[in-house]
Amino acid sequence: MRTGGLRGAWILAVFVTLSALLGWGSVQHLAILRMIEQWVGDLRIATLQPLEPQHPEIIVVAITEETLEQFPYRAPIDRKFLSDLLQTLEQRKAKAIFLDILLDQPTEQEKDTALRTTLRQMRIPTVVSYIYGQSFLTDKQTEFLNEFVPVAQRGMANLVKDRFDNTVRWIYPGNDGPDGYLLGVAGLLVKHLGVEPPREQISMDWHGRPDFNTEPFVIYPAHLVPMLPAEWFAGKIMMIGADLSLTDRHRTPFSAVAPIGTGLYQFGTPGVVIHAHAVAQLLRQQDSVALSGTMQSVLMLGAATVGVLWAISTLALVPRLLMALVTTILYWVAGFQIFHQGGPLLPLLAPTLAFVLALASGELYLGREDREQRKFIKNAFSRYLAPTVVEQLLNNRDSLRLGGERREMTFLFTDVADFTTFSEKVDATALTHLLNQYLNGLCQVILRHEGTVINFIGDAVFALFGAPARQADHPARAMACALEMDLFALSFQQQMRQQGIDFGITRIGVHTGYAAIGNMGSEDRFQYTSLGDAVNIAARLEGFNKYIGSRVAVSEETASRCVHLPARPIAAVILKGKTLPITVFEPLTQERATSPAIQRYREAYSLLEMGHPEASMPLFQELANGDTPDPCAVFHLARIEGGAQNTAVRMESK
Repeated sequence: MRTGGLRGAWILAVFVTLSALLGWGSVQHLAILRMIEQWVGDLRIATLQPLEPQHPEIIVVAITEETLEQFPYRAPIDRKFLSDLLQTLEQRKAKAIFLDILLDQPTEQEKDTALRTTLRQMRIPTVVSYIYGQSFLTDKQTEFLNEFVPVAQRGMANLVKDRFDNTVRWIYPGNDGPDGYLLGVAGLLVKHLGVEPPREQISMDWHGRPDFNTEPFVIYPAHLVPMLPAEWFAGKIMMIGADLSLTDRHRTPFSAVAPIGTGLYQFGTPGVVIHAHAVAQLLRQQDSVALSGTMQSVLMLGAATVGVLWAISTLALVPRLLMALVTTILYWVAGFQIFHQGGPLLPLLAPTLAFVLALASGELYLGREDREQRKFIKNAFSRYLAPTVVEQLLNNRDSLRLGGERREMTFLFTDVADFTTFSEKVDATALTHLLNQYLNGLCQVILRHEGTVINFIGDAVFALFGAPARQADHPARAMACALEMDLFALSFQQQMRQQGIDFGITRIGVHTGYAAIGNMGSEDRFQYTSLGDAVNIAARLEGFNKYIGSRVAVSEETASRCVHLPARPIAAVILKGKTLPITVFEPLTQERATSPAIQRYREAYSLLEMGHPEASMPLFQELANGDTPDPCAVFHLARIEGGAQNTAVRMESK
């Protein structure tokens, strides 16, 4: 060690203190450094937060786009609906209710009166969002809000945001209002539940998830509440608020990974969910994951001390710098790992800056390095300690614009029979793994035929051919894809059943027609998709399989343009809402297409099509009663026995 004597030791002690203060002060007062420190913390919260079960008491009742579709206007939210919702939750013995809707202006008088009356008659603790002194409220709005919401139910709905990056990181304690001190929403709600809320601002301790794809709180769409079992709400804290892409969404630590996130956090966190996190924390009555001021001071001094110790080390410059770099990396790794294991959220950038400043100042004082060496140290650590989040613009900006075009395409839908019932019997983790295997296999088939996967809806897949790249042979690609998907699905089902897993059959529908294709949605939230009657027909053909017992149903519009791909007719189907029939075909392998059974089926079908059910009946009976009954033959045999005279089938449902 090289200390330069007692005087040198004192000087190095000063370096330690100044480096700690400067490192901490730089992060606190320089916007870019503070944002980096906060982003590193946000990244840990968003990706490494210890797993927790969904909160057992708190339920979010979300007012969604589907909820708003029921009303003639979007805003303000229908007051009669809110009144009925509050009464329903009270009748179902909810423990407490928070209504995160600002009631600052009149709507329809009768509906306003209904909600005002309901609020005053609530027998369970009820808190309503309230603001005071906000510049965006007029005097008239403030007067209406004060008259509408009883004083005892007013909870200050303010969110405490970081002044540098506008991120919510603290719980709002409350403030003075027109009728005295008003607690924040979370504080007032927990006070009603017997927990004394803090009167000072505290850091938010976000509630964890069971897994990355599951929200921390149970979420029910508001319009479905009356249809759900009453016992789901008994004894629960109900948080009612908007879950809309453009309404009441705020940046939170989860926004650090928004581009790869899902669910609620992809476009900012809804205000009601933020309040739910705050309530959950106050109910736990435990300290925040953030370090106390005293512990942060000790950490800063410790980091600076380590920096000075490396500076006075007798190691050569390069090994000393390498060891210092290793120390920094280990500290950052430890910071991430400690939090992941349930420990505190350690500051990373500020201690690292203190460490670097102490190291640099120690080197400068001892005169061991020249200007170039110090420049090397600064550059080396700057490259490591100053990461930035850079958004990459797409090469083709036109692809981000809303709009579309009308084009002929072929659409393909799949669905697994009885999947809902099946999923209720399988562990969630195992179900996710199994479904990923299945969907991955289907997608590989689609991609081999150069199709476009548009969407997944649970176990269902929506794909199309002919867009975004134009394909002259899109019907043939889709039909060949459907046939290969059927073979894959049968193989997958057999594998699962060999493992004792009762996985259902996959039904597939294919149709060719004109529809709109492009980016659909709003300026802030859109999706590349297709809309039109042709899309609906493909989806209905998938459902037609269930009706007839087949697995793949392809419309004549598709099959007629695939002359090299064999298929057999199933029926002339009149879909619900349609007047003209669509001849539906089943694609066949080359081997099956030339089999005697298919030849007999074609003969029987031709006779029935020409109006000779009696002549076709023996052939259908032979196919239906064989070692492997033909489901299409079974279907038509039952129709003939019921009086059918031809192949026309009218669908009474979608």
